[in-house]
Amino acid sequence: MKNKVKFIDLFAGIGGLRLGFEQAFMELGFETECVLTSEIKPHAIKVLENNFTHKNLVGDVREVNSDDIEDFDFLLAGFPCQAFSTAGKQLGFLDTRGTLFFEVERILRDKQPYGFILENVEGLIKHDLEKKGDKIGRTLNTILRSLENIGYEVTWQLLDSKDFGVAQSRKRVIIVGTHNVKINLNNFNVRTCIFNDIMERGLPTIESHFTRCLLSHYKPEQLYGKAIKDKRGGKNNIHSWDIELKGSVSKEQKEVLELLFKQRRQKHWADKIGIKWMDGMPLTHEQIETFYSHPKLKELLDDLVDKGYLKFEHPKGIVKIQNEDDTFRECREPDLTKPKGYNIVAGKLSFEFTKIIDVNDITPTLVAMDVSKLGVVDDNKIRMLSIREGLRLFGYPEKYNMDILDSNEKSKAFDLLGNTVVVPVVKDVAIKVAEMYYKSIFNSVEVCNL
Repeated sequence: MKNKVKFIDLFAGIGGLRLGFEQAFMELGFETECVLTSEIKPHAIKVLENNFTHKNLVGDVREVNSDDIEDFDFLLAGFPCQAFSTAGKQLGFLDTRGTLFFEVERILRDKQPYGFILENVEGLIKHDLEKKGDKIGRTLNTILRSLENIGYEVTWQLLDSKDFGVAQSRKRVIIVGTHNVKINLNNFNVRTCIFNDIMERGLPTIESHFTRCLLSHYKPEQLYGKAIKDKRGGKNNIHSWDIELKGSVSKEQKEVLELLFKQRRQKHWADKIGIKWMDGMPLTHEQIETFYSHPKLKELLDDLVDKGYLKFEHPKGIVKIQNEDDTFRECREPDLTKPKGYNIVAGKLSFEFTKIIDVNDITPTLVAMDVSKLGVVDDNKIRMLSIREGLRLFGYPEKYNMDILDSNEKSKAFDLLGNTVVVPVVKDVAIKVAEMYYKSIFNSVEVCNL
């Protein structure tokens, strides 16, 4: 029986797909060999070189000729997800990054390995819906049909990492295929974990104006699970005015701020202002008076502007701007013909921390753009999430090392973590694939011995 499995790892990131794949096949007694790794981010390449040996480490997959790739059994690819992600513009195949799937298809078609494991974001499922009630959009349908047309039995499933023994909820689409059988992506062994199980303790904390304001208004345990943002609300949210981050706030000012941050999103104001609705519009003194009456309302509002809780600005209307190729794009610009109004200043990423992790629960999905703003209560103070905790939230083994990135590159480490895959999810999927691969080889050996 063939006991060595060769594979390639495209859009490798920091090697999460490779780790899960190798763990699964090694458990079934296979030796594994990665014959090609493709990655373009310099800081990702540094981490890959620090944690793996590489037979052939290359850059842009578009420059890789299929004929130059050694024959292999499996293709792994977490092809770029920004084109389908809710964090991006969701342009799909209109986005250059979206077309990189067809590099995967090209290599599969040319090399015809036994199978593949692909990973992408949840947004891929319903991207470019033809009809509102459709289960999947045209983008995923195109991907599935493309894979089937080159000879594969294809299965896909949305899996959540919280069911695979890590303390993070991270929903990702897994697409697998083999030449001879559909892989069942159901009935996994569910196991759970909370942040407290993987937390480091006694690490250096942050002493800043922001953390002092938080801890002067809340006990450390009261911060568990709290988000800090001004443009949204809810029982688990803290606004900057709740902790008087930018200066003292009176009871009346808190009342008007609480009402304004909700009212500014109401669609009827767009009609009164005379602009197309947007999620958060400045309201004039007179408009605010309709839902909050106070004899010194303007003084209250202007004081909040001076302190930086509010801004006084023109509403933004949609304008068309001509591109270099004579096409047009729409964008928002201040409409100077409309009266100025009061608006909330601070967006989601405006503060030192945007969320404090609840140690007794799982974390939200770690996203590259804000993972560095997750706070941890440690010894009754607050600190950043550590790199090791981040790795544990993705199920990476303790021996995995990102220390090659120095302290000035910590943001790059978080960027890599926010875009990586959850290793135990890949391992469980790969075990199902490995079992089928084992059976196909074992049966072929039996036939040859007859």
